[in-house]
Parts: sequence; structure tokens; C-alpha cells
Amino acid sequence: MDTYDLIMRNAEEVVTDEEVRELAADPDGKRVYVGYEPSGVLHLGHLLTANKLIDLQEAGLEIVVLLADVHAYLNGKGTFEEIRETAEQMKAQFVAYGLEEENTEFVYGSSFQLDEDYTLDLHELELSTTMNRAQRAMAELQSGETAKVSHLVYPLMQTLDIEYLDLDLAVGGLDQRKVHMLAREELPDLGYDARPCLHTPIVADLTTGEGKMSSSEGVTISMEDSTEELEEKVNSAFCPPTRDPEDDLENPVLELFEYHVFPRFEEVVVERPEKYGGNLTYEDYETLAEDLESGELHPADAKGTLATYLDELIAPGRKKLRELRN
Repeated sequence: MDTYDLIMRNAEEVVTDEEVRELAADPDGKRVYVGYEPSGVLHLGHLLTANKLIDLQEAGLEIVVLLADVHAYLNGKGTFEEIRETAEQMKAQFVAYGLEEENTEFVYGSSFQLDEDYTLDLHELELSTTMNRAQRAMAELQSGETAKVSHLVYPLMQTLDIEYLDLDLAVGGLDQRKVHMLAREELPDLGYDARPCLHTPIVADLTTGEGKMSSSEGVTISMEDSTEELEEKVNSAFCPPTRDPEDDLENPVLELFEYHVFPRFEEVVVERPEKYGGNLTYEDYETLAEDLESGELHPADAKGTLATYLDELIAPGRKKLRELRN
């Protein structure tokens, strides 16, 4: 897989393709980041963008992980001391998951977001950005939560982070698109370059195939889960024998194979007794999805195999999390 294809693997959108192609042509020394609000425990939402960071690391780009402690403080997630403790747990889990520690720069937001130049630029953005524009860019609030002034400042800080981390590419889930577009619009007015951005997909709710998988609502899989808990969650997952269910639903089992398993394993083996046809071996997602639709691969076998490979992926992080807590 060439550099451009590796950068683009499982990308839902890039803005713009021309800029990303230029980056792929000369990746040496180029910096790319994802920002994470410290929560302590990684879940599949974190790991989807982490998979992309691993791709980008393999493509030769320098990886920056922003541990957004100031953002978390603005979001009411605790004291700075509490937030930094959970951030250190997250850092250890990312390394256990597969990011190369020596080639990954982990940065606390507070190491630069409280400096005078950053603060003055933030005030410039506050002057030039309407409340409606900032509100459109901010992350979704939980149901029933009232928007606060800090929520409006949050996306403006994300915009400045792209400049102050000296980045060449911003990465995030598709839910970060609005803030990245805000950055592309506003940074040039401050005398800074607009950067390209890459957005990863949003996986559907595990049990219904609707909306998106969420750690705050519904069921998700995290590094806290034991093997047994993970198997139970996957075995109860929505998995019709098709990749395109009706009524705007998605097949989350297939999505997890596509976005989590195949990027990290060269082949996937479905173990079956000989009386049911014996083992199936897949080297790519498309073949597995086609076999599910044709009936060659039963949904129950797909779910059992998915649980096995997801468990192998999160096991090092689970171990590290337990070591930190003990």
C-alpha cells in the first residue's frame, strides 16, 4: 500500500484531496494530530482514530496526541489534578494499543493554551466569531444539557490548537468536521495557514445499528471490559446478514471488522467445525462482507470471530489499565 492509500484507508472524508496528496508525496517531518479530552479509559471511538494514527505513523508522518486537559476542565470533567491523572492513564493505553511511544509526541493542552500569545489569539477569534457560528462548531451536548460560555470557547481553542501545535494535518471523527471547517475559515484571518483535515467514520450503535456508538449512551466496548464482557456485548450486537440494512440502519459488526480488525491484522480466520464447512480465512474486508451476504458466513460466526480479534486488540491496554489502578 503506497503512502497516499495508507493515509486514506478508511477515511470518510478529506479536505482537500489535493492537499493530502501533496502531504503524501513528501511526508517526512510532517506533523498530524488528534485531540482527546481525557476520560481515563479508551473505548472503540478513541481506537478508531488511533488506528488512523497508526496508519499515519507507518506512512512516515510525525504523530502528536493532544491530551486536552484545559478542554476537559472547561467541560466540567474535574480538577486539573484529576484530569491529568486520567490523561496519563490514556497515554499509557495508547502506547499499549500500538502507537510507538518514541515516535509519538503527547502534549498537554495546558502547556501552551495558557500562554499570552495563545490567549490573545483566542480573544481575536472571540471578536470575529459569532455565537451562532461557534455553537454550530461545538461538540454535541448531552441531551438536556444547557450550553455554557465555555462550550462556545471550546471549538475556538480547537481551531488555535492546529496552529500552535505546528500541524500539517488535523485528524478527527466526522463529528469534528464543523470545527475543522471553522479552523480553515478563521486561521487565515489571523495570518496563519489553513491545514487539510481527515475525518474517520462514525460507527453505528452496537445493539441497534442506529445513530452512532457512544460511551455515554447505549453500549460500547472499552479497555475496562473483560474478555467475557466483550464477548457478551458483541454476541448481542445487531448483525443482519447484509451490509446495508433497511431504514437507514448500519451493520455495526461489519463496521468493526472494516475499521478496527482488518487495518490491524493481515488475515482473519473464522474457526468452524468441519461439519459446518471448516475454517474460513479472509485477507480483506470485502470478501468477508460478501460471504455474510451470500450466507457462506453466518452472523453468529462473524460475531464470535469479531469478539476474538477485538479482545486481542484491547488486551494490552486492559492489562496496562489494571496495572495503573493496582
